[in-house]
Amino acid sequence: MSTTSSLSKNFPLNAWYVVAWSQEVGARKPLARTLCNIPLALWRKPDGSIAALDDACWHRLAPLSLGTLEDGQIVCPYHGLKFDSAGACTRMPSQDTIGPNVKVRAYPTLERHRFVFVWPGDADKADPALAPDLHWNDDPEWEGDGKTMFAKCDYRLFVDNLMDLTHETFVHATSIGHQSVAETPLETTHEGDRVRVQRIMENVDAPPFWRAQLGKPGNVDRWQIIDFEAPCTIVLDVGVAPTGTGAIPKDGSKPDRSQGVNGRVLNTITPETDNTCMYFWSLVRSYKLRDQSLTSLLREANATIFVEDQIVLEAQQKMIEARPDLALRTLNIDAGSMRARRIIDRMIEAEA
Repeated sequence: MSTTSSLSKNFPLNAWYVVAWSQEVGARKPLARTLCNIPLALWRKPDGSIAALDDACWHRLAPLSLGTLEDGQIVCPYHGLKFDSAGACTRMPSQDTIGPNVKVRAYPTLERHRFVFVWPGDADKADPALAPDLHWNDDPEWEGDGKTMFAKCDYRLFVDNLMDLTHETFVHATSIGHQSVAETPLETTHEGDRVRVQRIMENVDAPPFWRAQLGKPGNVDRWQIIDFEAPCTIVLDVGVAPTGTGAIPKDGSKPDRSQGVNGRVLNTITPETDNTCMYFWSLVRSYKLRDQSLTSLLREANATIFVEDQIVLEAQQKMIEARPDLALRTLNIDAGSMRARRIIDRMIEAEA
């Protein structure tokens, strides 16, 4: 049965969105999250799988997330109606007969790569194969951790931000920024609903963050490879290596990054409302594995860097709302973000 509702023209509903880290959803207390203007109540069932219902009781619309969990079912905090993971009412105080229409909407869920995904659109289209690839998050050959940012801005502003890292030169000047980022041209390619943006910087000085990770003197070859997967997942392949050691081969051969340091920044942005979002990110690395102290250090350092983005994007959102008469304009550096936005727009139009 088709259950998609036209809740917004800003995001597609037929997609998997991350709503929580796996450890945030438990069996003792419901978790409240908002996805695409839909308040949700989530919990973990006795078999370990995850349930997601509309966070509104069928009776008087009290938030179910304020209720309790009993035998894998959720109990409304107001009048005690009990609902199973499919949304059907299984108990109604002071009444033995329960009508078949006493139910709340349930949503498909998926747990993968340390994340909990929810599909807010047509349930019969919720194919697990369509979930974004974030396998680095639990791959034993990679190590890292991340956090969640709750931001007061349109989720697409984060897409713009991540698809063009020119801003690093200016927003992150004291950590990962360097003049070479802004001065080096981008190469943008696309295929289907995927977009790739590459920036290769040869024989440049390493910015403070990468210099500390490399631990070697001298200039470096630096790479930033940005992969967008619709509607809002972006994986950054980033790193540095001593100049001329093969990380950026000239003959078309496979890059040799063995003398450098390589990381992936996993980013997936989930629209809460039309002008707020959840930004789930993880910084993982392929070196110094099982070093928890380094993992914690990098996670906290990266969190500080991303707050710098949040400040800019939330200020940008305020200006967009204050001046609706002004348009966002584009430069050459926006080719990747504009391509990503067109893909998102096509997904929204297809649902309309």
